[in-house]
Amino acid sequence: MAVGNPKVLIVDDDPDFVEVSRIVLTKHGFEVLTAANGRQALAAMKQEPPDVVILDVMMDGATEGYHITHMMREDPALSRIPVLMVSSIMDSPYADQFPTDEYLPADGFLRKPVNPEQLVREVRALLRR
Repeated sequence: MAVGNPKVLIVDDDPDFVEVSRIVLTKHGFEVLTAANGRQALAAMKQEPPDVVILDVMMDGATEGYHITHMMREDPALSRIPVLMVSSIMDSPYADQFPTDEYLPADGFLRKPVNPEQLVREVRALLRR
């Protein structure tokens, strides 16, 4: 973990979720970076590796976030960054596309809507690992 405030990258195409999460996490002492999709997230992580990634599943594709976690785990520079996956995919028409029968390369999973206090607890727990 970096010296100073822990750095959290929020990756989500929902600007309202990003803004609310940014406000909550900043209030709790985190430095917050954002990306609207997986491509932006990978570029941001390579430029300035975060301490934790909060990653939506459904962005440019129904399971984009799932694929991004696999790419992170295969990249030695990104493989050790904890990932908290957040999604409403299980309550969407795309639920059948989410691979529930295979390894999920995330360190935690929260269903949207996310309770702000639970989000902070989960991020802190991942930082302690």
